[in-house]
Amino acid sequence: MDLTAPAIFELGLLLLLAALAGRGARALGLPAVIGYLVVGVAVSPFTPGYVANREQLSILANVGVVLLLFEVGIEINPLRLARERRRLLLLSPLQVIVTGLLSATVCVALGMNPAGAALIGLSLAMSSSVVVVNITRSRRRTTDGATDETLLAWSVIQDLVGVGAAIVLDVVLGIGTRTGLAALVGVVGFVALAALAALAVPWLLRRLQTEHDLFLLVSVASGLLVAGVGARFFDIPLALAAFVAGVAITESPVAAEARHRLLPFRDLFAVMFFVALGTIIDPRLLPGALPWLALFLVTIAVAKVALVWLLARVAKLEARSLQLAVGLGQVGEFSYVLAALALGAGFISNEVSAGLVSAVVISIALSSILVRVVGRRYFAPETPPSTTSPDAITNRDSSEAR
Repeated sequence: MDLTAPAIFELGLLLLLAALAGRGARALGLPAVIGYLVVGVAVSPFTPGYVANREQLSILANVGVVLLLFEVGIEINPLRLARERRRLLLLSPLQVIVTGLLSATVCVALGMNPAGAALIGLSLAMSSSVVVVNITRSRRRTTDGATDETLLAWSVIQDLVGVGAAIVLDVVLGIGTRTGLAALVGVVGFVALAALAALAVPWLLRRLQTEHDLFLLVSVASGLLVAGVGARFFDIPLALAAFVAGVAITESPVAAEARHRLLPFRDLFAVMFFVALGTIIDPRLLPGALPWLALFLVTIAVAKVALVWLLARVAKLEARSLQLAVGLGQVGEFSYVLAALALGAGFISNEVSAGLVSAVVISIALSSILVRVVGRRYFAPETPPSTTSPDAITNRDSSEAR
């Protein structure tokens, strides 16, 4: 038997199950993401029946994350972001700091190790870039252009602040293998790599513009390669490295075409991220994790959703404040890294880790559903949500969205 047959069979099976579950979720008026999560739970090692190869699934999920964030980086113009969304450069870091401090304080008050509380606090302060992108790309989205732009920009700035804070905690708590100098050198090295990519990739793509197959290969390869090098050799989180890789070529004349070519691959592999997410839930740990799960969900609602809503109202952002807050009201994929560090260092227990993982999945599901429910209050049923204007930060064809 061909040794690759099991892997090919599993990929086909998971894609088919995801498609059916996504269709079923939409038939119930739910986002397709919910169906993908259910498939992940069904094929996890913690539930009876077929068990998916988690290592292979993780690779496919990471490819999806890279292509998704690479495409977002291509369409976000950082210069225009700084000019037109300057208030977010203050609001997003402020939200990360306040949410992190409040969450950590609550955890310490309940007896958690201060080091573990700091990592948990930062985890809860971060949103999922993948979910935010999915919200703004959904064919059935109820957000408008200004809210989409603000969601994306807020999430991106969160990632930048969160990575910086994680590096500081890594060095201060001594849970990583790098010194502060090594971490700084890694960041500088990756910035240099991104600058080189900003020159080389557009130059190469321009010369391959009439060679459609080669243009596609280079478009995909550049995103994967820059993100992979950043994560492998410079210790930059994969999602952030992919985003920076996209930003590096956003100003080039071929950026729009490169993004358009990436869309089918992005949609195909991004599904695997949500399936992989469902496979990490261990129901056996849930009874002991329930108190922590409840605490984390309440903390997200109070110290994150309510805080974002308040900041958006005070700053008088153009975005729909409540929908913005709900759209950011989930825990991000970066939390896995922080939780794994905390658990490996003995700062948190297995129950706390299970509670955080469960909070990730539940908050993603709730955010994906509630952002649509909240959005319906902003427009009449017969009136579709507005699309992004030509002068907006991002340029998107919503018909390409999932």
